[in-house]
Amino acid sequence: MEPGSGEGGAAGALHFHGDEEIIEVVELGPPGPDDLANEMEDVDFDEEAVEGAEEQAWETEEEDEGVEDGMEAQDDSEVTFSEHSASVFCVSLDPTTNTLAVTGGEDDKAFVWRLSDGERLFECSGHKDSVTCAGFSHDSMFVATGDMSGLIKVWQVDTKEEIWSFEVGDLEWMEWHPQAHVLLAGTADGNSWMWKIPSGECKTFQGPSCPATCGRVLPDGKRAVVGYEDGTVRIWDLKQGSSLHVLKGQDGHQGPLTCVTSNKDGSLVMTGSVDCHAKLVNSATGKVVCVFKMESAASKPPAGEAESNSVESLGFCNVMPLAAVGYLDGTLAIYDISTQSLRQRCQHESGIVQLLWEDSAPVVYTCSLDGAVRLWDARSGKMISEYRGHSAEILDFAVNKDASIVVTTSGDHQAKVFCVQRPDR
Repeated sequence: MEPGSGEGGAAGALHFHGDEEIIEVVELGPPGPDDLANEMEDVDFDEEAVEGAEEQAWETEEEDEGVEDGMEAQDDSEVTFSEHSASVFCVSLDPTTNTLAVTGGEDDKAFVWRLSDGERLFECSGHKDSVTCAGFSHDSMFVATGDMSGLIKVWQVDTKEEIWSFEVGDLEWMEWHPQAHVLLAGTADGNSWMWKIPSGECKTFQGPSCPATCGRVLPDGKRAVVGYEDGTVRIWDLKQGSSLHVLKGQDGHQGPLTCVTSNKDGSLVMTGSVDCHAKLVNSATGKVVCVFKMESAASKPPAGEAESNSVESLGFCNVMPLAAVGYLDGTLAIYDISTQSLRQRCQHESGIVQLLWEDSAPVVYTCSLDGAVRLWDARSGKMISEYRGHSAEILDFAVNKDASIVVTTSGDHQAKVFCVQRPDR
């Protein structure tokens, strides 16, 4: 457990460029190498100390590979969970009390632990591959963990015992039903699966013969939207086991689907793809309402590097007709659904991994490859605050119901708990 070593303030200055509504965040972090060089000119170094430092740097170089200098200096977190021995890929909070987290990692392990002190409740043992999916049932009674090889296990939280397991093909996504003890998953063979827990009664939904890359149960609990590697999207009737709508060709995407989501009442679905488009779909008719296309704002990549951008995450605001789309090039785009236009563009220094809206405010949380969590006011496009503490990229994060806590997982083998302080509350 590491107590927070600083307030998570808004570390940046905002510059506005004319009417473009592009906001460039200039880090007001440690001085640049030139400033340091100027300050150091008159300093005599103790040569032995320098050699010692070099040796130390050599020893730790391997661990810090790919990490920017000074990235790990600031730690705004309240609690650190460090029982994983490799990258931590996923996190989920228990929905009823928001006091427990489950994390899964590259070490083939998953743990259920307490947010208040990082204390482990139990290990979800027995996985044979990286645990990439983990989540609690709607009533926090069960926790499910899934590894890349397709081994899925369900544990009863109060008894800490495994109550069910099943093996499918390579696992792409896994999600609990919003109102029932029913688990859904999508696999690399194009199938989606649905099980009653703990009886294990099973239904499969056969997609195209390519991976079912992402899926989401709609809020009515009767339908699910699934995206596939071939750019198609299907809306499934869970009871009948039949597809209600198939979006393909012009209506589908020109590349693999990366994410799907729906608004609060399930009337609209949004799909994102490596083709950099986000599509708004009427879930009742299966018709595409509009397509959000992003012209890249990021500077051109260095010579010899391919330009790669894609939609990484998306979400609907609950309290205003807004949608957020996060891109690999670091752009957070806020779209106005009623006018179907770009409203704000918030530029990050590095790729966005995931975004989440606050439940009851027009505030977007983003986590990115630079290891920081940021809060953005969707109306103004301004950054509200920034939290740091990881020494590598953030791979997943979760926000509790009252938006007072953010839990992150990272390539630095750690999960962290941040307390979010908002001056307006």
